[in-house]
Amino acid sequence: MSDLCTAQLAGCDWSTPWLQPLAALGQPVERLWHSGVPLHEALNRTQSSPIQFAPQSALPPGQSYEHYMAQTGQCPTRENLHDFFNGLCWMRFPRTKQRINQLHAAELAAVGTGKNPPLRGPVRDALTVLDENAAFLLAPPPLWEALEARDWQRFFIELRPLWQQVQLVLLGHSLLEKLVSPRKPITAHVYRAQPRVESIEELDAWVAADLSAARLAAKPFIPLPVLGMPGWWAENENPSFYDDTQVFRPRR
Repeated sequence: MSDLCTAQLAGCDWSTPWLQPLAALGQPVERLWHSGVPLHEALNRTQSSPIQFAPQSALPPGQSYEHYMAQTGQCPTRENLHDFFNGLCWMRFPRTKQRINQLHAAELAAVGTGKNPPLRGPVRDALTVLDENAAFLLAPPPLWEALEARDWQRFFIELRPLWQQVQLVLLGHSLLEKLVSPRKPITAHVYRAQPRVESIEELDAWVAADLSAARLAAKPFIPLPVLGMPGWWAENENPSFYDDTQVFRPRR
């Protein structure tokens, strides 16, 4: 492990609201990786997943990451925090991550993989947003209505008593990486869906079944500055926290 990775891992506070749900998965991997085990091996040893993690060197030059993974069932993994969180998300959301890869592969098959880089288009762009930066909001309808309207005062302040019924579940591994060093502007792309689920396993199955090329082409996301979440950041106890229109932007 590089000195940079060691320093980054030192910033992982598993007690924070955004990392605590991943602690049971992440801490065993972290210990192995910190002891000198390559990240891909640490991930493989710790938890089963529908894919196997492989060193980045396994990816042939010129071949796309998504195509290689769909063809081989192996996920090329670099020795960095970004791919550490990607591995943990594969463990927590195996069906959703597999569906994301299947849809990438289908898009690549449609346009061909000979172009370098392969053409992307709106579906693959949306898949990347989902994979890197998505979150799922489980909340009562009034909160959803306020979020869709970008009515931040209503969403975060007037309806604050309803937040006892809310769960924000993070999928994006880039989002998790950014939250290791939390900053007010960090914003998730909330997948526009309201599943009735009782567990992460049910949520994973529901999202995987809901994903389609047509659904993604419609850009089913709503921005949500995650440190505005009640209980996530001490500064948001002051209502003036939400007056910052550079972060809590009105709907266009």
